[in-house]
Amino acid sequence: MCAFRDSRIALTVCIAWGWEMTLGHRLTIGSVPEDRRSVMGAGAIDRRRFLAGSAAAGLLLAAGAPALAKPKRGGTFRAGLATGSTTDSLNPATWSNQFMADLGLGVHADMLFEIDPDFDVRPNLVERWDRSDDASVWKLELKTGIRFHDGRPFTSRDVIASLQHHMHDKSKSPMRPVLSVIREMQAESDHAVVFRLRHPYADFLYLLTDYHLPMLPAKDDGTLDWQAGVGTGPYRLVQFRPGERARGERHADYHGEAWFDAVELVVIHDVVARAAALNAGEIHYMDRADPRTLNLLKRNPAVEILEVASLSHYTVPMDCTAVPFTDVNVRTAVKYAIDRQDILDKVLFGHGRVGNDNPLAPQMKHAIDPKPVHAYDPDRARFYLRKAGHERLKLELHASDAPFAGAIDAAQLMREHARKAGIDIEVKRVPPDGYWSNVWMKKPWCFSQWGGRPTADWLLSTAYAPDAPWNETKWKNERFGKLLQAARKETDEARRTALYAEMQQLIHDDSGQIVLLFNNFLSALNRKVGHGRLNTNYDHDGGYMCKRWWFT
Repeated sequence: MCAFRDSRIALTVCIAWGWEMTLGHRLTIGSVPEDRRSVMGAGAIDRRRFLAGSAAAGLLLAAGAPALAKPKRGGTFRAGLATGSTTDSLNPATWSNQFMADLGLGVHADMLFEIDPDFDVRPNLVERWDRSDDASVWKLELKTGIRFHDGRPFTSRDVIASLQHHMHDKSKSPMRPVLSVIREMQAESDHAVVFRLRHPYADFLYLLTDYHLPMLPAKDDGTLDWQAGVGTGPYRLVQFRPGERARGERHADYHGEAWFDAVELVVIHDVVARAAALNAGEIHYMDRADPRTLNLLKRNPAVEILEVASLSHYTVPMDCTAVPFTDVNVRTAVKYAIDRQDILDKVLFGHGRVGNDNPLAPQMKHAIDPKPVHAYDPDRARFYLRKAGHERLKLELHASDAPFAGAIDAAQLMREHARKAGIDIEVKRVPPDGYWSNVWMKKPWCFSQWGGRPTADWLLSTAYAPDAPWNETKWKNERFGKLLQAARKETDEARRTALYAEMQQLIHDDSGQIVLLFNNFLSALNRKVGHGRLNTNYDHDGGYMCKRWWFT
């Protein structure tokens, strides 16, 4: 991503077949077995878990996590976040960091569906859903009686406007290529929306969980009224200062459960300052804890360390349209010139896994480990450098800790690694504020970070499709584009797996993407705050902490 592009594979949705309904097609109700329905809620999708083992799905690695206490209402929850920019806007098509994602996922806005810790889709603003036999037609029946914070009723018009905002030809939203699967949206009634897709797509509901797709009110002309700053979420937005802070206060008529009376998100870019604020009791939560100073946080008995094996990954994208990265031999040389294990050991202190230039995490359903492995090999790097016509090569790497804590240190290590391979890296330090608008996808070589998406198609469509707005390497591979389109339509699981395998190999071999590390989510929380099992697709409990956590 940028800060948040914020993983994953196309998963076979396990759907129990039900009864017929009229829509011009035979529709089947999406459901789960009766014995689970009372636990999961009507309409939840029970699909194959793609994490290896139930413990890995939401494992809290730190000792001393509190037992699950009964949630209770009250208090103001304050979180210190590493991301957030003065260029942030309430326009969801522009959101690119966790600060803005949290607002849409669990503060002032809501999604049609949410992801739970088991990576199942659960309805949020939807009462029930149905689909045709071939998964090309979907019908959503909305909950009734829901109103936006300014009193406007939530209806089908708002659903269509909220999605169309990302789909029109001039949209810069990263969701535009993903939502292109929708051929037609129709309001069958005030509380029923029918989607007709361009082709069968069993993973369709997962798309509707993305943090860019909050349900916001439609204007009279059918466009989206995002400027109003109102949503259907648990908290009314009473303060929004981009790059600084946001405050939400309880919405008395919220349709679901939320426990705090108010929430405050405070942007604190410096990790030392975040830790100091947590230890001083000024905030209750800090994200992106520094592995180097984790032991200092552990000394505070009031602090709980949260560590989750995630689907998030750090990247160092090379712009394939900028010289010298236009040459695949240069790109390959750089990939071999980086000692990723050294960076994992010295920057993350082992809190993660090394990458091999494949953005699909190892535990994902269709993930492969491409060969050859891009392990540190200065001699091989020099070989490819000579193939590109260079004995030595000078490069500029723009670095900031905005993508992840320790990125500047990683850049310095990369400089030392690459020197032995005949590559001289000049590290250009840039400020964190405005990083995602001024550096990322503007400079030929910089750092990035991607959060999790629950299907492979979603991740690959967002970050690697030739026409994707967030194609951070500007890599345009015709074969990859054709494979991506074919995989979306393929219903044979073996053939679909083969298509995704070839796509991953192409990214590994030909693209400008360096998947440096898969990082664990590492954060710290005041023990006065209670929580359940944590989501692992995004940090902050999948972005839902403001609505799911509580004071004990």
